[in-house]
Amino acid sequence: MEKRRREQLRRQKQRDKEQRKVQRDVERKEQRQNGGGKDAGLDGIVPGPQPGQIL
Repeated sequence: MEKRRREQLRRQKQRDKEQRKVQRDVERKEQRQNGGGKDAGLDGIVPGPQPGQIL
């Protein structure tokens, strides 16, 4: 009985994992379509040398 229960739990975990993967794929696809490639919190930040960096 214990082995059967563990197998059922394993299968359920795999199904849950697959559902999460599908959901992530859908969200990523929607982000690309909406132009969500940029983080709003990074607007206006200019890349450059870091403070305290030894050249």
